Amino acid sequence: MTLLDIGYVRSCFPAFSEPALAGQAFFENAGGSYTCRPVIDRLSRFYHQRKVQPYAPYAASHAAGAEMDEARSRLAALMGVEEDELSFGPSTSANTYVLAQAVRGWLSREGGAIVVTNQDHEANSGVWRRLAHEGIEVREWRIDPETGHLDPAGLPPLLADGRVRLVCFPHCSNVVGEINPVAEICATARAAGAFTCVDGVSYAPHGLPDMGALGADIYLFSAYKTYGPHQGILLMRRALAELLPAQGHWFNADTLFKRFTPAGPDHAQVAACAGLADYVDALAAHHGAGGAAPLERSRAVHRLMREHEIRLLRPLLDQLAARNDLRLIGPRTPETRAPTVALALDRPVAPVAAALAAHGIMASAGDFYAVRPLEALGIDPARGVLRLSFVHYTSEAEVAQLMLALDAVLGR
Repeated sequence: MTLLDIGYVRSCFPAFSEPALAGQAFFENAGGSYTCRPVIDRLSRFYHQRKVQPYAPYAASHAAGAEMDEARSRLAALMGVEEDELSFGPSTSANTYVLAQAVRGWLSREGGAIVVTNQDHEANSGVWRRLAHEGIEVREWRIDPETGHLDPAGLPPLLADGRVRLVCFPHCSNVVGEINPVAEICATARAAGAFTCVDGVSYAPHGLPDMGALGADIYLFSAYKTYGPHQGILLMRRALAELLPAQGHWFNADTLFKRFTPAGPDHAQVAACAGLADYVDALAAHHGAGGAAPLERSRAVHRLMREHEIRLLRPLLDQLAARNDLRLIGPRTPETRAPTVALALDRPVAPVAAALAAHGIMASAGDFYAVRPLEALGIDPARGVLRLSFVHYTSEAEVAQLMLALDAVLGR
């Protein structure tokens, strides 16, 4: 089995050679990842050479537009969607807000209900719940209050009367961490005549989505948490995109990737997103999969990332599960969860995060916009949780540093 070359991976991230960050282990990746070198290089080049209005006939403008188009086409190919089924926006929260306005117009006209969960980040929950003020029925699919598990068996009863038109749920929660069976859930919804909207923000950093395998109609994630610039990426299948009322300028309604972009995108950051494709391709080539088709390259990189994360996550989960002074949220098995680990402690969490910083551990505490899941789990959001999150560029040495720091701060 090919193992991820962690030395090569870390060489692709300038942060790891920054003197100011030496000795610091970054465990706040769920809030935003380090940026890979190809993205930084493309962003710098755009600002130096191409910061003009794109798509005009002069050379700098042509290059600007071409690089923006390259980002869309290459990322779409890596995730198995058509080029115009991918849209950029300022953030996933903004993209979801725009989608909710489109769904409001659609369901106000057609009727029907929406299913939401109490496992989601507020971005994929609050915007849908507010549609109840417009007379649209909103049904809640609830998690287990002990484990945070979102049981797929709880969905069919919500769909039984055939009125549900959209099911909104996370690929994984940013505090529970459990990886939901997206393909199974999407198949259940589709069989009941409903579309699906998957919040992939907390999962995409661990592997880009394979849209054909997942079967989702909408998939959203944030490039700035996936080694890129501060952009939200929206994947929406054509059938649903053409069904929903456009939210952009009326004269752009026939261009699919502009239908849900009310304002002009950040041209430089869109262009820099091509650096994400550069990075995935470089990882694939370095590990022997460079000759494969784009989707296969992405799948190979996804597997490498997850296998590395699982190896590093297992000893940390074992350590935490052995303690009786904390509550480990989500599964104890590394194969079934992302390496986003939330801990409810027997003491205030903010001082613990501060104490870990003195040991070179960059982590944070709070509610992480996951107020509803925390409340459902019986955790006071004002008290919050300590969250420790890592990705494939995290090393074994950094996890060991974290484990030693936890013992020192929490006590053995």
